Amino acid sequence: MTAAHSPLSPADRPPLGLRERKKIKTREAIRTATYALVREQGYDATTIEQIAERAEVSPSTVFRYFPTKEDIVLTDEYDPLMVEELRNRPADESVMDSLRHVMRRALSMSSKEDPEVLRLRTHLQVQVPAVRSRMFESMSETGRLLRGALAERSGLDPDGLVIRVYAMSLIGGLMEVSMYWAENNFEGDLCDLVEQALDVLEHGLPQENR
Repeated sequence: MTAAHSPLSPADRPPLGLRERKKIKTREAIRTATYALVREQGYDATTIEQIAERAEVSPSTVFRYFPTKEDIVLTDEYDPLMVEELRNRPADESVMDSLRHVMRRALSMSSKEDPEVLRLRTHLQVQVPAVRSRMFESMSETGRLLRGALAERSGLDPDGLVIRVYAMSLIGGLMEVSMYWAENNFEGDLCDLVEQALDVLEHGLPQENR
């Protein structure tokens, strides 16, 4: 994830063509339809056919953008952008400082979302077994991407145990932040919770009071 030209910064990217803009519009229409239906009738009762009708697209179009219904409510398409930004951070910056920078930017982007949508998505990840299972599956691919970026910065083997444990500790820790936030009725500042998680990864468990 590099500093000067962040993939997460729209100002640094060339204008999107018509085709790309239409794809983004279609993805958003499908997601908006899904969240509306889930609010109205629940996740299990919501079908791809209903989503397609509400979004005014065909079911095949839904599947072209999202292989499963669970993928609609998961937003891991941003993971490669975040990993690329980590890869491009200054070489003399510590890994943890780079991670903090990338996470702050990602959270800044997510803060522009509708808060109710963010809460609903997090709720589904925690409460719906199918969504949670798909989330665990996607963690493996995200971990592979993250291992590659960390290995480039550290010179370590991306398939080595150290990198694998570190990468998955980070991903698992951030997942636990989302679950903790949802289980506690979305109380507290999400950015602060993420900072606390990164503190644990950097410094370990706090010392017991003696």
